[in-house]
This record gives sequence, structure tokens and C-alpha cells, in this order.
Amino acid sequence: MEEHNLYAINFIHATKVIKETLPGARISGGLSNLSFSFRGMEAIREAMHGVFLYHAIKSGMDMGIVNAGNLPVYDDIHKELLQLCEDLIWNKDPEATEKLLRYAQTQGTGGKKVIQTDEWRSGPVEERLEYALVKGIEKHIIEDTEEARLNQKKYPRPLNIIEGPLMNGMKIVGDLFGAGKMFLPQVIKSARVMKKAVGHLIPFMEKEREETRVLNGTVEEEDPYQGTIVLATVKGDVHDIGKNIVGVVLGCNNFRVIDLGVMTPCDKILKAALDHKADIIGLSGLITPSLDEMIFVAKEMERLAIRIPLLIGGATTSKTHTAVKIAPRYSAPVIHVLDASKSVVVCSQLLDENLKDEYFEEIMEEYEDIRQDHYESLKERRYLPLSQARKSGFQMDWLSEPHPVKPTFIGTQVFEDYDLQKLVDYIDWKPFFDVWQLRGKYPNRGFPKIFNDKTVGGEARKVYDDAHNMLNTLISQKKLRARGVVGFWPAQSIQDDIHLYAEAAVPQAAEPIATFYGLRQQAEKDSASTEPYYCLSDFIAPLHSGIRDYLGLFAVACFGVEELSKAYEDDGDDYSSIMVKALGDRLAEAFAEELHERVRRELWAYCGSEQLDVADLRRLRYKGIRPAPGYPSQPDHTEKLTMWRLADIEQSTGIRLTESLAMAPASAVSGLYFSNLKSKYFAVGKISKDQVEDYALRKNISVAEVEKWLGPILGYDTD
Repeated sequence: MEEHNLYAINFIHATKVIKETLPGARISGGLSNLSFSFRGMEAIREAMHGVFLYHAIKSGMDMGIVNAGNLPVYDDIHKELLQLCEDLIWNKDPEATEKLLRYAQTQGTGGKKVIQTDEWRSGPVEERLEYALVKGIEKHIIEDTEEARLNQKKYPRPLNIIEGPLMNGMKIVGDLFGAGKMFLPQVIKSARVMKKAVGHLIPFMEKEREETRVLNGTVEEEDPYQGTIVLATVKGDVHDIGKNIVGVVLGCNNFRVIDLGVMTPCDKILKAALDHKADIIGLSGLITPSLDEMIFVAKEMERLAIRIPLLIGGATTSKTHTAVKIAPRYSAPVIHVLDASKSVVVCSQLLDENLKDEYFEEIMEEYEDIRQDHYESLKERRYLPLSQARKSGFQMDWLSEPHPVKPTFIGTQVFEDYDLQKLVDYIDWKPFFDVWQLRGKYPNRGFPKIFNDKTVGGEARKVYDDAHNMLNTLISQKKLRARGVVGFWPAQSIQDDIHLYAEAAVPQAAEPIATFYGLRQQAEKDSASTEPYYCLSDFIAPLHSGIRDYLGLFAVACFGVEELSKAYEDDGDDYSSIMVKALGDRLAEAFAEELHERVRRELWAYCGSEQLDVADLRRLRYKGIRPAPGYPSQPDHTEKLTMWRLADIEQSTGIRLTESLAMAPASAVSGLYFSNLKSKYFAVGKISKDQVEDYALRKNISVAEVEKWLGPILGYDTD
């Protein structure tokens, strides 16, 4: 209708005015009204929605009510259809509606997609190869690569194809990723296509190499790469998703990547670096003991006079730790790298003859400033003496509180082949998107709001759909297995420690069967604060109270992830390899969440009537806590040894501990259960020397050993 012709324009203009005059306002709109006249012509409607959103978002529209899964990218809409939609939305042509209807009748309506899917196939083979790489399209890559290979006039050697159109395509991918116009999942899909193309050429390159050797007796080594980088997860650590992503991204930017995998000892790292004439070494780690191993590698490199730049990355690492603890041990560049996108810039600058010296000098100056700030902050920190912190701990009137509930069993219960389908609804998707470096901006940071983010929303939806498709396959075909164990024991606290007893024992007259040692907050709090100085033992009834209390533990894991991931990797499918690891981690965390709910409602039943939805669980609205050794409430990983011995965890579940006390498989979670309704999560924070000495005495180990395991939380310098 003619009177409706300006509706789209008015909406876009009104959005802009509202945003300018009411900057705090949020604007949403239902897009079906825009295209309702074309119902039944889904291809047309999708294109109209894509064009409208492209302009409305620029003017400030925050949310559109639309099927996001069917939205085309503006630049991918067929040119003729794009122009028709532009004319209609901006009311540029009085015949726009009729022209769009005629287009629909000639091009088809319901089934035809609006994106130009096949036009690129008519271009030269070089353009086709580049397009396939940028778009991550595998379908024709082998035939196109072979077509280029057969054109020996233009590409006399297979290597020429790699150095030419394939590298050109990957350069575009790298540039788009660096500019924020392409996202990590797309980059990894591009890498998958590149590997297939190169994999097709390798037999021909090997044949050529052999023919040259027979003819000349020798073969001149050729290296088409920008540089060689050796990557490794350090000894004792089994986590490698982040490292694998960095490797793929570097590979997409023409770096030769030698990935040594997980649990890699120092000598193997250094040997590989020398054997492959590496330009850079990259170390990765997730758990805090890995930090000491990184320091050891740096010291060994200095001792052996190796002068290869060293990159440090992983969840447990930081720029401060790198500057304070690692860089002073090594005279060559040591640089903390935050994520995959930063690694390309850092490596490129380190290998640029014109930039590297100046870049290293800037890093040295920055890290010197960080060190000075760190040491100044150590002087400024104030700590309560341990005795005073204990007096200021969390206090409970145990006699007036309801008595602790006894679990339904004492000892352990093993869960074999746990139903993975039960865990899907408990998956926390935010860390999943973090793996793929997809982060929405406020107010679209969390799940599912990320799908509304105008920058990453579309790609987040795609990777989420891919994840669900893989989940369905993994579960229906039983490719993964979940196993776990739960245990409960009578428990009493004595100061900062928790003693566990046999079921029939009288705690006041019996020796404990195990002891969990606690660490207490010591960093001085604001003088106006009434917040206590917490320790986990505060939440267990003291031995002298005469009240019988209990403590639980658990360990769960998802098995089969590493094997599947390696199979995908061996097949050149980095995307699926990373995806299955990301999902394995999510399933393990979901297992911990679902099992804790069962503990509260059934197995311990201290909250039998609990009715919380998954969103409530995310917000920690449940009663009780499940802190994990090695994390803020008890940062000491060695407490896992007591858990594993007490519940015979490795024998009953197959979950083992590495020498650095990481859990293997990597998709594993463990912790303690507290039923105290007033218990809460907290961070111990920095501690002082008197607590370290007291802790060492209680655990009957040396102060040096305690300092080794608690390095990141020490409130003093040990050097």
C-alpha cells in the first residue's frame, strides 16, 4: 500500500533521533511486519530483513525479532536482489514492489537462497581458490587445486600454487581477522580448506623432490614460510585448546608451526627448536604449577645460550608474572601473548629485521615498569598476622544453627557411563564462546544475548549450531563417555584444617583417616569492613563443638575427547578438533553442575526441596559450595592428592593426576562439597610468610615446597 511506503525509512530515522535524544534508550523491532506482504517468498523476506538490519543497526537499533539463523550477510546478497531491496526500503522507486514480485516469480520463491552461492565458480581458478579459502568452502577445493596444478605453464611446480593463490587467500584471511572483520571460527574453517589443498599437493611435491634428488644427487631445501614456531604445552599440563587455536591462526598467516602437543618436557622443546631451526618458541599452560615449568624452560634456554624469542600464553599466565618471574631469567625476548589474534602481530614484529630491535626494546621498558610497580605494591600491602586473621575468621553459633544433615551414604559412589543427554541443558555456553574468541558487547555479553550482538552475533549463532550438531552426533553415536565419583565422610574442623573420620568413629577419640589443609585470607581489609577473614574450615563444625558434620568430594570427566580430537586433526579438520575439545570441557563442567544438584537434592539431600533453573545455578543461588583445589578458595593443587587417595579416584574413574597435578583427561572437574547453608565462595588472595611457615608445619613439608606450589599467592618475593 502506498501509505506504507515510508514505514521502513521512518523507523530508521526515528531510531536515530531516539538514540541522539535519549542515549540510554534501547530499541527493538519485529522484522516480520516489514516483509509480511511477501509471505511464502522466504528468500525475498530474508534479503529484506538483511538489508533493513544493515541500515537500522547503523542508526542504533539494538535488537531485531527475527530468525537469526536465516539472515544473509549484506555483502553476500545477490546484487540484483540487493538493489531491489534497497529501492523498496528507501522508497527510491514507485515500482519497487512490482519489480521485487517479478524477481521472485522468475528466480523462485520458497526454496532459493538469497546468497550468491555459485557465481564465484565461473571465475579463474586463482579467484576460486582464494574465495574458497576466505569463505571456508571445502566442496571444490581438491578439483580447483588440481586444475591449477595441471596448468604447468603458469605453475610449473606444486609449490608455486601454495606460494601463489593459496597464500594469497590466507593473507586475505589473516588481514580480515586482524581487522576484526573475520572471526576465529571462520579462520579455522579457512585453515581446514588450506590443509586439504596442501594435502592434495604434497604427494606431487614429494615426487618432484625425489626426481630432483635422483637427477642432481641433492635437494635444495625450500622454505616458503614467514618463520618457524615451536609450540608446546609444558610438562605436567594437559590443556591445549588455546595453543591449538594459536597454531591454526599462525598457520593461516604463513608461519610454519611445529606443535609438540601436551605434557612436553623442557629438553624435548629445546631439541625441537634446534632441530627445526625455530625462530620463536611458544609455551602454554593452564594450571598454576605450569608457571614454574615456564621459568625452568627460560632458565635452561639462558644456560644453553639459546637466543630464540620466547612467547608465554595460557589461562594461568599474565603479563605481570611474565615480566616479574620469567623475563629476568632470559636475556632474549620474553613476551606474554594474550590470545591468538595478538600472536600474529607479536611474531611478525619479532621476525621483521626492521622492527624487531625496537619492538624488543619497547617490551623491555614496559616489563621493567611492570616489575617496579609490582615490587612497590608488595611494599604497600598489609597483612594480618595469622593468629589475628584466625580470630577474625567467619564465626557461627553452631549450637543455635540447624544441625548438619547426614548424607544418604558414607563412602563413595561411582557413576559409570553417565547419560550425556541429561547434561546438555546444564551446559554453560559463555566459556564455549570465549574459546572461539566471540565476545558480545554490553548488553549482549552473555548467552543467549550474544546472538543479538551486531558484530559477533551471526558467527556466534553459526558456531553454536555447529556445536549442537556435533553434540547430537557425539551423544547418539556414544563417541564420548562420562564417568565420575562422589564421596561423603564425617568431618570436623580444627582451626584451618578439616579432619575426616571413618563412619563408626567418635571424632574426639579417633585418628582422622584424612586431613584437608586450609588457607586463610590475610590481606588487610578496609578498616570500615566487617567482612571476616575466610578459610574453608570455617564452614565445618569444630571438633570441640560436639556437633557431627560432614564433607563431600567429587571428580568427573568426559572420556574419548583426546582421541576424537586427534582423529579430526589427523584428517586436517582443525575446526572439528577444537570443537570436540571445547564441548568436552563444557560437558565435564555440566556434569559437575548436574551432579552437585543431585547431591543437594538426593545424595546428601540437605536441600531436598530445591527448585532452581539453570540460570539460577549460573548465578550461584544454590545452597552450599563445591570449591576446587588449585582455585581461589584453596589455591593449593596438592590437596588433590588427598582426594585421590581417599576416594581411590584413579582406580574407580580412570581420572589420573599428572606430575603437576593437572587432571587427565583434560575435560575433568573435581572439588569438595560443603553443605553449610552459610558457606560461600571466596578468594584467599595473597598470604604472608607466617602462614606459609605454619602451613608447611601442618602438612609436614618444607617451606620451599609450599612456596613452589603457592607461588602466585605469595605476598612476598622469594628471589
